[in-house]
Amino acid sequence: MANFELVMPKLGESIIEATIVRWHKKEGDQVVEDESIADLATDKVDSEIPSPVEGIVTKLFYKEGDVVPVGKIIAIINMGGADAVVPAVSQSNPAPEAKEVKAEAVSAPAAIQHVEPAIESNRFYSPLVRSIAKQENIPFGELENVAGTGKDNRLTKQDLLTYIQNRGTKPSVQPVVAERPKVQAPAVTSSTGDIIIEMDRMRRLIADHMVMSKQVSPHVTSFIEVDVTNMVRWREKIKDNFTKREGQKITYTPLFVEATARALREFPNVNASIDGYKIIQRKAINIGMAAALPDGNLIVPVIKNADQKNLLGIVKDVNDLADRSRKNKLNPDDIAGGTFTITNFGSFDSLTGVPVINQPQVAILGIGTIKKRPWVLETADGDVIAIRHICMLSLSYDHRLVDGALAGQFIKRIQQILEGFDVNMAI
Repeated sequence: MANFELVMPKLGESIIEATIVRWHKKEGDQVVEDESIADLATDKVDSEIPSPVEGIVTKLFYKEGDVVPVGKIIAIINMGGADAVVPAVSQSNPAPEAKEVKAEAVSAPAAIQHVEPAIESNRFYSPLVRSIAKQENIPFGELENVAGTGKDNRLTKQDLLTYIQNRGTKPSVQPVVAERPKVQAPAVTSSTGDIIIEMDRMRRLIADHMVMSKQVSPHVTSFIEVDVTNMVRWREKIKDNFTKREGQKITYTPLFVEATARALREFPNVNASIDGYKIIQRKAINIGMAAALPDGNLIVPVIKNADQKNLLGIVKDVNDLADRSRKNKLNPDDIAGGTFTITNFGSFDSLTGVPVINQPQVAILGIGTIKKRPWVLETADGDVIAIRHICMLSLSYDHRLVDGALAGQFIKRIQQILEGFDVNMAI
């Protein structure tokens, strides 16, 4: 019998494990090629894993709810034919050799108990490197300071082994970590008639991420009002023809994304992250846009290299990501790699808001609703009051890196770009 080893796939650049939410097949079931065999969940996105082959599921190594490292064998599928084991092949994560399957099947459940949670870092570490570091008792803070020779300074196995060999000749420098006082949440009691609802997995992740962000970053928020009358008039003028030509609508979001991308090019410290006392200025400008899901949760798909795209390209990206967000069809890479985030309070007619920074970024832009208001205009004949379309922007920023002056200059630049919008621009 030819047995196919189905392994946990790599679901994104920084994802090293996933949770098996649901098995669609049980042992003894028939499965056809490309049929979904399981639902997976990571700390970023949910996904399905299709069967690459047709056959009978003869072995499931994990239960629903188990957390499985990338590359581990999760199932065996009997394809019939000759007596052989066919290892699953993945571009980024080859499966373990066939001779290890039997031992893996026995030890897999125990291995789950020792999987370390993902560490918040802007640097990718392969499961092998993490395993070696754990065996050698190398703390994460020390690992972060080991030079890497791989692509994008990635730490390779040989880099770590060389470091370990030389480590014994000099005392390791342990990072000084200040003890953070633990905050005890107040006791909460329920009363008769109260409805108690258990948070789902995504809401728990959002809650933990928001609390972590407020603990990590000293948040400060600045506000500015923007006269977007030219932008509104331009959209009103072209939207019908655009919809007929492109088969999709043009909203205000792509216009804010384009203006933000231009400003980020001029202020690299806003398109950055903090690693200890190091500032990482991001080369790519990848703008995430917070999107509300039908179930009330939140997700942030990312427009990659937004500064390198024209407005039409940004419009299509925004519409595609928004549509797939609503249908729960995003891929892990669609929400990875963001360097700056935009959230639109105006969708719900809110004047403005104070957003929480999406770690490990250092700033987030909030967009308020666009309202007609009486506005003072300076003219050659003196000041006049006119009816204009006004929008309030809010910028929350990490005061460890972004000071009030930098934040003010950045948000002012966005204001200048939007107020200077060309009403005769073609798209």
